[in-house]
Amino acid sequence: MTKPILVIGKNSQLGRTLQKTLQNLSDIFKIKPYINKHGEKLNKSDLNFIFVARKELDLLNIESINGFFQNDKFEAIINFAAYTSVDEAEINIELAEQINHIAVAKLAKISKNQDIPLIHISTDYVFGGKAYKPYEEKDATEPLNIYGLTKYKGEKVIAESGCNGAIIRTSWLYSEFGNNFVKTILDLGKERESINVVDDQVGSPTYAKNLANLLLTMLHRDRTVEVLNSQLNIYHFSDEGSCSWYDFAKSIFKLRNINCEIKPVKTVDFPSRAKRPQNNVLSKAKIKKFIPDLVIPHWKDSLINCLTEIQK
Repeated sequence: MTKPILVIGKNSQLGRTLQKTLQNLSDIFKIKPYINKHGEKLNKSDLNFIFVARKELDLLNIESINGFFQNDKFEAIINFAAYTSVDEAEINIELAEQINHIAVAKLAKISKNQDIPLIHISTDYVFGGKAYKPYEEKDATEPLNIYGLTKYKGEKVIAESGCNGAIIRTSWLYSEFGNNFVKTILDLGKERESINVVDDQVGSPTYAKNLANLLLTMLHRDRTVEVLNSQLNIYHFSDEGSCSWYDFAKSIFKLRNINCEIKPVKTVDFPSRAKRPQNNVLSKAKIKKFIPDLVIPHWKDSLINCLTEIQK
């Protein structure tokens, strides 16, 4: 019996989405059986996950991390945990640093020492948003705020650790779970007659379900598992297409028939603690080459699916 795959961040958007996705694996498991690094073929029932939250594994406490991994062994580590409040990170610098950087360094060291891959979720905010084309994985980083800086530091310590696995940068993540732009806009649309939304920040919304499906695909194919177990790569993943926050909000209201006026404003007229990048569209050429038959939905189609789930 194979060891389980550890997922850190049980109650995060991605953690809750992956748990929901695992309840129905009929589409994911039409592909080849998972083969681990020892060459053992695994059935659907053997690909098991253990999800942990802070009460089981406290990333703020190094002793908690050490103790947790002394007692249990895993086939791989997936880290969804992060301090993601961009504006609050400007104040809670130590907290963001601990979760996004210091704890990640510890996980990377454990991954290296136990010879298991680490899959870590990062962000488009490691970039400065000044590119004239979609950002590639090799492009220079230039974080504009504490959140982006601590996430970049997390990436750096993973690379320096010598562990294998993958760093997956994503953008504008949303789902039917937790706090995110889609749910916030829906709430504001019910409460107000008009709202202001910036129209000069451009990116690609990403439905968490699509990222969860990507992870399951990577963990289930012999070729991709072999790569995860033998080297470290950075990949970009988001839904297809791009838009501004204003365009995104307009689509949400249109699909839900919400009669609330949306006024476009510029970033300079919408003050916030943290600076935001203006154009952080990610290139997905590398992940498409890694998984040639990967189907990535357009963000407009994904939004319809998410709103359907929220309405249920």
